[in-house]
Amino acid sequence: MPHADFVHLRVHSAYSLSEGAIRLKDLVKLCAKQDMPAVAVTDTNNMFGALEFSAAAKEAGVQPIVGCQLSLLPEAEEGAGPGAGGSHREKLPAVVLLAQNEDGYRNLMTLLKAAYLDREDLADTGVPLSALLEHNAGLILLTGGPDGPVGRLLLQNRKDAAAELLKRLAAAFQGRTYVEILRHGMAAEDQTEGDFIDLAYEQDIPLVATNEAFFATEDMFEAHDALICIAEGAYLSETARRRLTPDHWFKPAGDMRALFADLPEAVDNTLVIARRCAFMVNKVAPILPPFDCGEGRTEKDELRAQAVAGLQKRLETHVYTPDMDQAARDAAARPYRDRLEYELDVIIEMGFPGYFLIVADFIGWAKARGIPVGPGRGSGAGSVVAWSLLITDLDPLRFGLLFERFLNPERVSMPDFDIDFCQDRRDEVIR
Repeated sequence: MPHADFVHLRVHSAYSLSEGAIRLKDLVKLCAKQDMPAVAVTDTNNMFGALEFSAAAKEAGVQPIVGCQLSLLPEAEEGAGPGAGGSHREKLPAVVLLAQNEDGYRNLMTLLKAAYLDREDLADTGVPLSALLEHNAGLILLTGGPDGPVGRLLLQNRKDAAAELLKRLAAAFQGRTYVEILRHGMAAEDQTEGDFIDLAYEQDIPLVATNEAFFATEDMFEAHDALICIAEGAYLSETARRRLTPDHWFKPAGDMRALFADLPEAVDNTLVIARRCAFMVNKVAPILPPFDCGEGRTEKDELRAQAVAGLQKRLETHVYTPDMDQAARDAAARPYRDRLEYELDVIIEMGFPGYFLIVADFIGWAKARGIPVGPGRGSGAGSVVAWSLLITDLDPLRFGLLFERFLNPERVSMPDFDIDFCQDRRDEVIR
């Protein structure tokens, strides 16, 4: 069956927050409509949509290429000395990374973890060049055009430094480096294209043509321009603000062939790259860390013990009254204990005792440190076990709340407590 002779390798979905405007389901429909055999999603510094994208593409008969546009930190943050970049923080240079296989996908996750969690200065999200060079296995690298690290050097007229950096990248990503050419009618693209082509031929590195798509169709440009203004707190009338062009849309293969008629090999290489990528994200069962229950004790045992002890404290505080004799106390406690046993049986049968213990653990940690926690919201407030473990603070029987709305053996899904932490101190809990 014939297919289009171009593949988009640089697409920003709606998961490029306040920047991309292409829904993933719409993206794969566009590919199917245009007979494109594959497509890459390269959201800015995240892979939030990787699983959703893989599933939607598979269903539509389109090959998903999982990727990311990853920012690189300035040299000063790599230990090259103070003063690099000055006090003004401009947009960081970025490269495009595409996963060829599971090793590449795991390296993408490693790099994104480093970008968000392995640094003290979180003013900008990115990784040092050294991390990119180290975690390259299974990844294809596109140089990023004029906004990439090589392009930035070319724009500064530092051609020797640009050539040296390209050599370093190509040496790390052996046979997996492509010099990226973009044509959106922007001055920086025109200024660097000749140098990019010269560098590619001099170093025997293949070219690839991309179109950085932020919106699906041409007529979405004005709406997308407004989105960019909203994201940056700017006005449409301002001149000194971020601007894209009407060409940043999901162009058909024919348009790309015409645009790069003088560089057909750059368009051909989009298909070559697609053939080199054979990975999609598959659903896996939830992975929870084991809860430390002590020697010879299982999570089932621990949950039952904590819940029974916790319920007794709740009964003493919230249900029993001073005038009750033992018979009255037993009568008042019976519906709570019956409900607790029922819920415990369901939780254990569905395999979620560890989940309840983990949630109770970090909520208890927060409360012990004086971090305000909400009393309970959503269907989780219907659980007596959650109330007994101090996950929630609402008595489900008093308010007639149903446990089955939260967890039901006939509708097997991961339980999900809605938890509200104090905005000022929630980061302590997350850490």
